[in-house]
Amino acid sequence: MLACMGAGVAAMAAPARVMAQASGLSDYEKLLVQTAMRERDRLGAFLSQPDVVAIADFARPSHETRLHFVDMMAGRVRSHLVAHGRGSDPAHDGWLKQFSNSVGSLATSRGAYLTTEQYQGKYGTSMRLRGLDLDNSNAWDRAIVMHPAWYAAPDMLAKYGKLGRSEGCFAMAPEDFSVALDHLGSGRLLYADRIGEA
Repeated sequence: MLACMGAGVAAMAAPARVMAQASGLSDYEKLLVQTAMRERDRLGAFLSQPDVVAIADFARPSHETRLHFVDMMAGRVRSHLVAHGRGSDPAHDGWLKQFSNSVGSLATSRGAYLTTEQYQGKYGTSMRLRGLDLDNSNAWDRAIVMHPAWYAAPDMLAKYGKLGRSEGCFAMAPEDFSVALDHLGSGRLLYADRIGEA
């Protein structure tokens, strides 16, 4: 426990180093790092592992990588495909149109999530999420989770030019989801919004 707390303090006390190491990043990646730092600082009391923050940027379409793992110690960004909810994209054109926190909406919710335990679900090993903001406070009751899914794999882009849609969950290609489990275990932060928009 003390070792975990020590690692958390070290990660949260190194913003200057993170930004210095981020100097080799693109302007967009720097924005992701800044967003990760802001949200980690805002919600640090909830996090047992502040070393990696995931940012889902739904200002981008589903055919672009838009789930970004920000290494808060090294200032590196690793990006992956991720699906959004069908309630957020009724026309299924690959663009998220709206967020919703309503039960039954089948939509993606904006806001900060705490990653919690893994479990075996419909799509195999998955990870539960707890909403930390008013905009995603129903995430647990809606069973909004991170999970692998065939419809979020790159071959969907070759066939349809976009990913399939979830029921509001953060669905990833199976091979990418294994990376998510390695980088984003329990006690870390996932933040979803339209990052690139004013």
